[in-house]
Amino acid sequence: MSAAIKDFVDGYNDLMINRRDPRVDGWFLMSSPFPTLLICSCYIYFVKSLGPRLMRDRKPFELRSAIIIYNVIQVVGSIYLVYKGLVHAWLFRYSLRCQPVDYSDDPDEVIVAQMCWWYFFCKFTEFLDTVFFVLRKKNDQITNLHVIHHSIMPAACWWGVKFAPGGHGTFFGMLNTFVHIIMYTYYLFSSMGPKYQKYLWWKKHLTTMQMIQFIAVFIHSAQLFFIDCNFPKVLAYAMCFNALMFLSLFSNFYIQAYIKRRRLPAIKKDDDSEKKAVTDRNGNFNVANGHSKDKVTSHNAEKGVGKMFTNIMSNTSNACYIGQNGLYQSNGKAKSNESSSTQKKNM
Repeated sequence: MSAAIKDFVDGYNDLMINRRDPRVDGWFLMSSPFPTLLICSCYIYFVKSLGPRLMRDRKPFELRSAIIIYNVIQVVGSIYLVYKGLVHAWLFRYSLRCQPVDYSDDPDEVIVAQMCWWYFFCKFTEFLDTVFFVLRKKNDQITNLHVIHHSIMPAACWWGVKFAPGGHGTFFGMLNTFVHIIMYTYYLFSSMGPKYQKYLWWKKHLTTMQMIQFIAVFIHSAQLFFIDCNFPKVLAYAMCFNALMFLSLFSNFYIQAYIKRRRLPAIKKDDDSEKKAVTDRNGNFNVANGHSKDKVTSHNAEKGVGKMFTNIMSNTSNACYIGQNGLYQSNGKAKSNESSSTQKKNM
């Protein structure tokens, strides 16, 4: 056992000393993976345990202005990263077929390495997506999938920045950051109120774009298995695994939310059974407008069930990426934490 431990320690030290990129020495959080792992562990503990317990007897925070500012920062930051990545790498210098990491002090490559670090750092700022859920008491949206994704990404990016901050792997970061521009723009509009909901008709296409992203990343990474390219194969395997995993999850969400939803059978009007079908989780009837009614028409029943079905599918399929921190539903109606006056105004 002692020999195995010694071999592990020696292998770890060799990895960290002899195989690292010396350009990142001294950069914040890059000396060891353990600070990153600690931050991710604290994030998991807060959003799954401490945060909900602290908010249990408190009213949910509004946070509308904070969420708008946060989304603006995410959009601007993502635009900046994409711009730098294009100018210093992918527009004129990098090859889509094979791009080894250049560990030299070439000014362009140093900037690319710095952009890789900023991409890694942005994974921590995205923790606020979940923190806003906690503070607004949207615990049903804190799915295991959501938490796993947000906690894994910083740790995975750390290894990329430590050993290969440039080259072929930056395609994934570039494409993902471009998608984030569109994604956080959607969140921004959805958080600004019902009058902006008419501009969010492209929600469905956002999911399609996410899936196209994962397909492109998989193809771009998998080609390294069939050609001679001086890029770490282990990172190519990791990117392929990540792409396939999230392609599967997003495809499942798309099928449940946009295909099977259309096939829901019509609900016949039937006293108690109909009222049960449109009872929301707070015990109110007619969830389409948030108020109970003594009589519910079959048309409103279908709307109520459809909305319930969408919520269920969203919680099970990482719907956090489809309007996760907006204050309003995409149909233009205010969510339950908005005032009743705002609801009536929009009905």
